[in-house]
Amino acid sequence: MENEILLLKTLLLSTSQRNIYKYCRDKKKRSKIVGNMVGTAVLYLLLMGYCVLTCVGYGLIGIIRTVPVMCALTISVLAFMFTFIKTNGYLFNFKEYDMLMALPFESKSVAGSRFLYMYIKSLPWYLSIAVAMLIGYGIYASPAWFVYPLWLILSLLLPLIPMLGAAFLGFLIARISSGFRKTNIIQTVLTITLAILAFFLRFIISALFQNNQVEYTLETISGMMDSAAAKYPPAGWFADAVTKHSLSSALLLAGVSVLLFTVVFRIVGRSYRTINSALRSRAASRNYRMSSLKKHSVLNAIAFKEFKRMTGSPVYMTNGGLGMILAALLGVITLILGFDRITAIVTSGAMTDSSILQPAIPFIIHLFIGMEATTACSPSLEGKNYWIVQSLPIDRKTLYRGKMLFNMYLAVPFMLFATLCMCVSAKVPVLNTVLYLILGCALCAFSTAWGCVCGVKHMRLDWENEIEVVKQGTAVTVYLLPNMFAVMILVFLMVILGLRMSHQLLALIMILAASVLAALSYLKVMALARRDV
Repeated sequence: MENEILLLKTLLLSTSQRNIYKYCRDKKKRSKIVGNMVGTAVLYLLLMGYCVLTCVGYGLIGIIRTVPVMCALTISVLAFMFTFIKTNGYLFNFKEYDMLMALPFESKSVAGSRFLYMYIKSLPWYLSIAVAMLIGYGIYASPAWFVYPLWLILSLLLPLIPMLGAAFLGFLIARISSGFRKTNIIQTVLTITLAILAFFLRFIISALFQNNQVEYTLETISGMMDSAAAKYPPAGWFADAVTKHSLSSALLLAGVSVLLFTVVFRIVGRSYRTINSALRSRAASRNYRMSSLKKHSVLNAIAFKEFKRMTGSPVYMTNGGLGMILAALLGVITLILGFDRITAIVTSGAMTDSSILQPAIPFIIHLFIGMEATTACSPSLEGKNYWIVQSLPIDRKTLYRGKMLFNMYLAVPFMLFATLCMCVSAKVPVLNTVLYLILGCALCAFSTAWGCVCGVKHMRLDWENEIEVVKQGTAVTVYLLPNMFAVMILVFLMVILGLRMSHQLLALIMILAASVLAALSYLKVMALARRDV
């Protein structure tokens, strides 16, 4: 492990925000780092507060013994999801690949160091959950003193097994896609397909239980946790170690984690160079012909450039396109199964009259469409090539207008299709349908402009990996969280207001509000464009 640790240490030092803050003299950059740290700390505290309250609820109803299993499962699920969506940017197709592979290290050492880096970067999230649930468990269970350090030590090992599983799955996807000419497209399609299956897994399981197509149904939370611990051994080992003080369970968790790490990266190392070379290469067309260039407007040229940038990056394409595809799938499924049946599945049969959900249709669609605007990360994705953009004979206002135009080209067609499908399935009147389509366009305009505000205001050009701005950037976080919570609140608000006033009047009010917010956000982007970055 000496080579892996040496590479890991160098990688951490080169990307550490604390290290940058320590030696950087740029006040603007230092203030951004401080703001980023404060915002991240707030998110950690919110997550810990939620976990503590959950444990308190379990303690009050007398099932505190299930908390260790719940802690292990929560960390494992998050570790699997985080790793799966980051594998392509951290393990494969990363920017500094050529430099690292030129060093005198084996392929498995390079891959192992990248995995450990991904593990350490995500570790604060897992430890926040572990510490919070330990606090709640300690209040009600009053365990022995040695359970506290044992819980924390084993919590460091809990993410490893699911992370290794997700990394190996990402390796298989990369290995399969590397055999095709359009490697980026194939890799993106496979990743999005698995993400969609995971998204709909909850509803598939619910349908199985409701139709009695399984041997038994878990009737209590306690029984569900016991069953989960039996089906997922690492969760059972963790629970036995902290509740039954089983040394063998603790050793099993540690031993299996180390063994899997060794096996996985020995396998990955054998074809690591081949996969990365295939992912980084570009196939030339055999039937290429010289032809005259087509003339486009400046805005359309910038939008097309953003399209090519997106299709050339599986991380960017997956993150920017997943919400659109989910919205289209929701529209098709609703059209096939019926709006009433989908409502019954989502609400577990609690809602009898699904027509009251009609005013919320544009916001339900926008929950997917507005999952992430490409404008939140596209300014930062220029990276160290930003000087090329600055040297072009276009001003920043035009550049940002072009980026916003691309997001509208991407979002509006999916929004129109999904909204029409849901409106037809829900038997929405024609006039209401037209108003919902206009409202959807206004919401797309707002999310596009607001995303651009976040992207320009929190632009980061010194990134080493696309994931740092596409999935973990400050701009994306500032855009995503308020937008997500606001839309969920508006869904409930539209249902409540729809019971007391005309659906058409309500839609007109929301169109006006969304248009005003979009205009204000657009003006803010233009104001930011006049400043020096």
